[in-house]
Amino acid sequence: MSPQTPSTPSTPSTPSTPSFPASTAVPLRGGPVLRWGVIGPGEIAGDFTDALHAHTDQRMVAVASRSLDRAEAFARAHGVDTAYGDAEALVASPDVDVVYVATPHTRHLPDALTAIRGGKHVLIEKPMATSTAEADEIVAAASAAGVLAMEALWTRYLPHTTVIAELLAEGAIGDVRLATADVAWANDLSTGGRMTDPALGGGALLDIGVYAFWFTQFATGHPVEWHATGSTRADGVDLDAAVVTRTADGVLATAATSLLTTSPGLGTISGTTGSIRTLQNLVFPATFELTTGSGLAVWSDPTVPTGRQGLAYQATALASYVDAGLRDSPLHSLADSRSLLATIEATRASLTIV
Repeated sequence: MSPQTPSTPSTPSTPSTPSFPASTAVPLRGGPVLRWGVIGPGEIAGDFTDALHAHTDQRMVAVASRSLDRAEAFARAHGVDTAYGDAEALVASPDVDVVYVATPHTRHLPDALTAIRGGKHVLIEKPMATSTAEADEIVAAASAAGVLAMEALWTRYLPHTTVIAELLAEGAIGDVRLATADVAWANDLSTGGRMTDPALGGGALLDIGVYAFWFTQFATGHPVEWHATGSTRADGVDLDAAVVTRTADGVLATAATSLLTTSPGLGTISGTTGSIRTLQNLVFPATFELTTGSGLAVWSDPTVPTGRQGLAYQATALASYVDAGLRDSPLHSLADSRSLLATIEATRASLTIV
């Protein structure tokens, strides 16, 4: 892959443009193959399954729903062999190695525990849980069962993110001092549905704000101080929020989310000698701009699957971790997942009822 760089006069005195390390994302094909089952045959489960089958050697072999008809319809639509009318039957199958929990937020804890009790590795759709207390339950259960539990924070496993991580590790922009992120999608609050149902964990924070909080935490480290503002309905569904965080080393970050508007979804990381800025929505496979004292360069890779097809990367990453005997993701750990929920809890406590 070649960075796109602005043209400069070829004179000895002209500094070279910044260079990029190779992506360390796990290849989509050629590694260990797992047999997957999914609990919750919704939209994200369909997109994940399609990405799995189109771009990897991994295979979704089973689906479970409390409605057998719904599970069977999903199986027909997405090329899945077996449908079950309850999660317990799926996790009891010896033909399933790992379970993807794709149910609404408030079901993540019980469905993850069901998979773990069945001795299955588990990939839990973000957010891993609705609170730090629930996250602690999942962590304890996975540890006791000796299985890998991982949050499906898929953006962390995308090639552009792995390259940004390498740049930060090698000090390409010096010491990080500030990160910013905005992730917001307008929703019709009058139509009901998962995003505005308090019983399903509806609201901006858990569903889309988690991406903004993840990006700033990824760039700065775990925060220890939070200052937030925003609004929530009386039923607890948060509508918008902005938070300033600070790490123990004094690194600042700002993150914002909303159900009331759609934002560009951009992220920036500013260091003492340079900066990084995503050029598309940070949630999806993206290009980014690196600026240092050597100049400006843009990273891109046209071979990366676009949009939600990028969900495939987290699957091959998990398969590689299981093959290596790991019980936690080295890229987005269970401690990272818990820290995100701590930020969400601190933010929610500062919201104003409207």
